[in-house]
Amino acid sequence: MQIAIYQMDIVPGDVKANHERVSAWMDENVKGKDVDIVVLPEMWTTAYTLPELKDVADVNGEPTTSFLQHIAKKYGVHMVGGSFATVVGEDVFNRACVVNNQGEVVYTYDKIHLVPMLDEPSYLTGGREAGQTFELDGVKMGIIICYDLRFPELARQLALEGAEVMFVVAEWPLARRNHWMALQRARAIENQMYVISSDRCGSYDGTTFSGTSLIVDPNGELVAEGSIEQEEMITGTLDLEEVHKWRKNVPVFDSRVKHLYKDL
Repeated sequence: MQIAIYQMDIVPGDVKANHERVSAWMDENVKGKDVDIVVLPEMWTTAYTLPELKDVADVNGEPTTSFLQHIAKKYGVHMVGGSFATVVGEDVFNRACVVNNQGEVVYTYDKIHLVPMLDEPSYLTGGREAGQTFELDGVKMGIIICYDLRFPELARQLALEGAEVMFVVAEWPLARRNHWMALQRARAIENQMYVISSDRCGSYDGTTFSGTSLIVDPNGELVAEGSIEQEEMITGTLDLEEVHKWRKNVPVFDSRVKHLYKDL
């Protein structure tokens, strides 16, 4: 399974401009190439323009959902479409959207954990449903968004439901890049699954982002690593037999002693 991550900079508050950037990138880097899944970062349509989100965000998932469906069909790839702000009634959600290569929406997820350090709870509404697995090419997968990475319960539940791959889409700051890398490797090792991330690069409103989009294998080894500063494509191949091997050789899930764990 071939993965292509778009580590992109983002035009603040301009959905149309960011759609055009993704279209141009797809045409240059994905058209005619051996790519199965493309991964975009968090809030790639607007960036963290929180005070103005209600004016610039999608409404009920549009136009970005239709855009993702169009390019998925056009290039014949599955789109892990990062996340984008969308207004639903009186709420604004940070929503991830996964579209298969037939242009069908297979899963959406609203970010559960809002970042107090960015005052997200003042502008966004947290997701109201637990994350679930979805399938692409018969492989069970899951997705979380940025700050969710700090909560191991989410990744573990996805793994218990059979996920072999977990995507992390983010706008993670450079100041905590060491956390970004360590937490992804930890989630991969403890759940014996691939962890694939797309983080934005560049700066906005006084924050510089860490880039460093990763593909981490079930042993915690780096398959691919992006730079800090550059807008670029990061690629790698997933060997799902590695998941099966590690889950067999180090049987963490069979060794769990659930009746001695406190209800978290």
